[in-house]
Amino acid sequence: MTLGRKLLVGLPALVLLALVAVFFVKLEKGGQPMVAPSALIGKPAPQFELEGYDAEHPGLSDADLRQGGVTLVNVFASWCAPCIAELPQLQALADEHGLTIHAIAWKDKPDAMAAVFAQYGNPFRRIGMDNDGRAVIGWGISGVPETFVVRGDGTVIHRHLGDIRPEHIPGLVEIVKKAQK
Repeated sequence: MTLGRKLLVGLPALVLLALVAVFFVKLEKGGQPMVAPSALIGKPAPQFELEGYDAEHPGLSDADLRQGGVTLVNVFASWCAPCIAELPQLQALADEHGLTIHAIAWKDKPDAMAAVFAQYGNPFRRIGMDNDGRAVIGWGISGVPETFVVRGDGTVIHRHLGDIRPEHIPGLVEIVKKAQK
């Protein structure tokens, strides 16, 4: 095989290896491979009204997000492994940092949610059941989990794509502190 032919065969493999290396470096640093901006940033939360998960957790509506305090709105599903993986971080944000976290349960079942919460805990103050998926359309959800920081006047100020990992907590706490000023 000639040198030119070896280069022609080996070049695609080298390009693929370089792309894989970049992907893993990005993941190692806690980055998200794909970030899509939200059209909601700086705008009011979309209008919605959802029934509650159970008697202890009333439903959720956009009016609940205009009660004066900064809140996190987490789009969650019990069938979503990253959603379950982030529950300890959400619990830490609620317990250790005093954040109010509400959930929109996307196409989920109360029985399945109860099983997950029994095993991993429930960090949510209110849970709205979005059984038909219409509410999340207004939020521009690209998948679960996604978390939004909403100022007390109902304005969306931040969107976090994907699961919240321990290294994301300080940044989210800082965003909330700035929004409270």
